[in-house]
Amino acid sequence: MPKALLYDATQCVGCLECESACAKQNGLPYDENVAKQKKASEYKFTYVEDAGNDKYMRRMCMHCDDPACASVCPVGALEKTKLGAVTYDASKCMGCRYCMLGCPFNVPKYEWSKAIPTIKKCTMCYAERTSKGLPTACAEACPTGATMFGERADLLAEARKRIAENPTQYVNHIYGETEVGGTSNLFLSSVPFEQFGLKPFPAQKLPDLTGKALHFVPDVVAVGGTLLGGLYWITHRREVVAAAERAADERKKENK
Repeated sequence: MPKALLYDATQCVGCLECESACAKQNGLPYDENVAKQKKASEYKFTYVEDAGNDKYMRRMCMHCDDPACASVCPVGALEKTKLGAVTYDASKCMGCRYCMLGCPFNVPKYEWSKAIPTIKKCTMCYAERTSKGLPTACAEACPTGATMFGERADLLAEARKRIAENPTQYVNHIYGETEVGGTSNLFLSSVPFEQFGLKPFPAQKLPDLTGKALHFVPDVVAVGGTLLGGLYWITHRREVVAAAERAADERKKENK
């Protein structure tokens, strides 16, 4: 059964413990300056927006049920797992950044400042926690239960129950239930989601649309993809050879 996160904005107090826990789990820098940055970046995978009057909203990777980022990746670096997380394998990535263009939520970020850059995004703590039966770091750290981790079906049922029992407290919609075919991150809010930049999307899966569009793209694109893959292999091979040469030089110095 796929897992998911349910974020209930009405229970959020803006403590930013989710941000801090995410940074610690992923080995990312986190201090007062990073905490003030209200946007995702290559070193900040989630952030909490403050609309005033105790109205908050978390932003992070939505982990789409049928992710457009994975569908446009020509080397399979991004993958939707059975547990719900969309993972990323840097060893496969050739740096084309198609995933950044394909994502409707503007999630994947590129390490522009690094000599050997990779894509950075939330992976729902897949390798370290959720694949081992543990909750995400952000859910575990949340002191009010605003962020919950569990079975997607159970969280949807809980979200519907909350709306039914407190109809004046919530917008009558679970964001992520149907958007772009459904996501593994679900949101509840007392104010319109558009107020936080969460756009209304149709229920149609985005890869369905990209697939139809790619049907009309000439075969030269496939050839181009092959050439890019070859260039990546050559570049990567040079890096490996250079590293081996440096190691050999170090050994020679030690033996002298």
